[in-house]
Amino acid sequence: MIAFIIRRILQAIGVLIAVGLIAFSMFRFAGDPVNQLVGIDTPAAEREALRQALGLDDPVPLQFARYIVEAAQFDFGISYQFRQPVSDLLASRAPATLELAVVATIFALVVGILMGVYSALRRDTALAKAFQAVSLIGISLPTFLIGILLIYVFSVSLGWLPSFGRGETVRLGGWTTGLLTGSGWAAIVMPAVTLGLFQMTLIMRLVRAEMLEVLRTDYIRFARARGLTNRAIHFGHALKNTLVPVITVAGLQFGSVIAFAIITETVFQWPGMGLLFVQAVQNVDIPIMAAYLMFVGAIFVFINLVVDILYTIVDPRLRSSLRAPT
Repeated sequence: MIAFIIRRILQAIGVLIAVGLIAFSMFRFAGDPVNQLVGIDTPAAEREALRQALGLDDPVPLQFARYIVEAAQFDFGISYQFRQPVSDLLASRAPATLELAVVATIFALVVGILMGVYSALRRDTALAKAFQAVSLIGISLPTFLIGILLIYVFSVSLGWLPSFGRGETVRLGGWTTGLLTGSGWAAIVMPAVTLGLFQMTLIMRLVRAEMLEVLRTDYIRFARARGLTNRAIHFGHALKNTLVPVITVAGLQFGSVIAFAIITETVFQWPGMGLLFVQAVQNVDIPIMAAYLMFVGAIFVFINLVVDILYTIVDPRLRSSLRAPT
C-alpha cells in the first residue's frame, strides 16, 4: 500500500508540473499585464521599468522555472491587480468556494443516491418517472440558466432567499464560514442547488443503472434463494456494490464542482476563488490565473489519490492485487 501511494504521489507531482506549464504557456497570450497596471499616458520608460521589476523581460523558461520553485513553497507571486500576495488572496477566498462545493456535493450525493435507489426499485411508479424527467432537465439546462431561474423564482418573485452574496459569516481562526448563521444558510441554498444539480442528476442516473444491473446478477438471485429479506438484499448487498463506481464519479465531480464554480459564483456574486479568477481574467492578472489552475489541478490530483485508496477499501480484490508480488 505504501509503495502504491508513493507511486501515485510521484505521478501527481508530474501532473502538477504539466498543469503549471500549460497554464503558464496559455496565459502568455492573454495580454500585456503592464497595460492594466498603468495609465494610458504612462511614459515608455516607466512601462519598461515596471516590466523589468515584474520579471516579464526574462525568458519564458526562466519565468516558468522561477514560478514552479516558488509555487512549491506556496508563493505564487504578487497580484498585478490587488498588489497583494496571491497566496493570501486565495486563502481569503478559499473558504467560500470550498464551503459551497462541499454543500453542493453533499446535496448531490444524498439526493442523487436516494432518487437513484428509488427509481431502480420502483421504476414503474409515477414518482420514479418524475425523477427521470427531473434528471433530464438537470442535465440539459446550463448552470447559469438554472441560477437565473432560481433567482427569479425565489428572490424576485417570492422574496424568500437572497440573490447574491454570502450572508453573515463567522471567523473561526483563519477560516470564515456562513454555516453558523441563518443568513449564511439562506445565501448558500440557491448557489449549492445550482452547482450540485448536474452532479445530482448524474449520480441518480448512475445509481439507477448500476442498481438495476446488480439486481440481475447471480449472487442476488442466490441471496433471494437463501430467504434474505428485500431490505437486506437491496441495501446490504446491491447498494454496497453499486457504490464502487459512484465513489469514482462523486470524487471526480467534487473536483469539477470546484473548477466549474466559476459560473455559479459569477451569477450569485459568491465571494470565492471562481469570482476572483474571473476578475483576474478581465484584468490579465497572470499570477492569480496560474495559481488558480494549479490549485484546481492539485484538487483533482488529491481526489484521484483518495479515490484510489477508497477503491482498495471497498473492493477486496484490489487489496489482494496490491499485496501480490509483481
